[in-house]
Amino acid sequence: MANLTDGKYNLILNAAMEVITEKGYDKTVISDIVKKAGVAQGTFYLYFPSKKALIPAIADHLLTITFGNIKEKAQDQESFRDVLQVIINETFSITDSYKEILILCYSGLAIDHSMEKWEAIYSPYYDWLEDKLLKAMNNKEIIGDLHAKWTARLIINLIENAAERYYIGHEQEESLDVYKKRVFHFIERSLRRT
Repeated sequence: MANLTDGKYNLILNAAMEVITEKGYDKTVISDIVKKAGVAQGTFYLYFPSKKALIPAIADHLLTITFGNIKEKAQDQESFRDVLQVIINETFSITDSYKEILILCYSGLAIDHSMEKWEAIYSPYYDWLEDKLLKAMNNKEIIGDLHAKWTARLIINLIENAAERYYIGHEQEESLDVYKKRVFHFIERSLRRT
C-alpha cells in the first residue's frame, strides 16, 4: 500500500485534474497524467488501480479544498447568516473553478452507484454544518425545531445545486451577485424565527 502522505498522491491528483480539464476524461490517458505529475507510470498504480479510480479521489480532494476554505473563512464569523454567506461564496467559487471536473465526479460516482462513497466524502462537512445549525438554534438565531442533521445535508446540496445550475447549466439570466443573494435569502427565510 502506498503512503498517501508522501506528496506523490497529491501530485498525481493535481496533474489528473489539470489534464482532465484540458483534454476531457475520455481523451486523458494515464501517461499524460504521470508526465504532468513528473512521476513514473508505475507510481500511478501504487495509488490508483485504474483511471476510473481517480474519480472518487478527485471528488474527495475537491471537497477537502472547499471545506477547508469554508472552515477557515467561517471560523471568525459570529452569526449563522455570516457562515451561510461563506458557504455560498466558497461553493460558487469552487464550482466555477472546477466545472468540468465536477461533472466528471458526479457522473463517475453515479455510474459507479457510489452513494456510500459520496456520503463518506461529505460526512465531515455535513457534521460541521450540523454543529453550526445546532449552535444557531441554541442562540435562537434560527427556528429551534429543525432536524439539524437532515437540514445540514439539504442546505449543502441546495447550494451546490444552485452553483452547478449557474455555471454548468448556464442559468445566468441574472448576475452572479443577484443569483447568490437569491440563494442566500431563500435559505435564510426558510430558517428564520417567526
